[in-house]
Amino acid sequence: MEYIYSALVLHAAGKTVNEDAIANVLKSAGVEPDAARVKALTASLEGVNIDEAIASAAVAAAPAAAAPAAAAAPAEHKEKKKEEEKKPEVSEEEAAAGLSALFG
Repeated sequence: MEYIYSALVLHAAGKTVNEDAIANVLKSAGVEPDAARVKALTASLEGVNIDEAIASAAVAAAPAAAAPAAAAAPAEHKEKKKEEEKKPEVSEEEAAAGLSALFG
């Protein structure tokens, strides 16, 4: 991810995204750049409009249905908790009688 972030930082700063620039950003962040990964990144970014790619990724990133599903989870948890509270409590004697039935 740091390789992609370095390209985004360079793009946001208005700098040219090339192998040397990416390597310098990574070195500045304390990451030892891998030349093969840097080459692969720059090759994959050739001819790509980064602004358009960011805009299209931002639109498709967050589905609207995820928020209501997350809100429903605490309500289900409360219902389960209420069901557990309704269970009758078993005395120690009853529990011991149940265990003795297992062992004859």
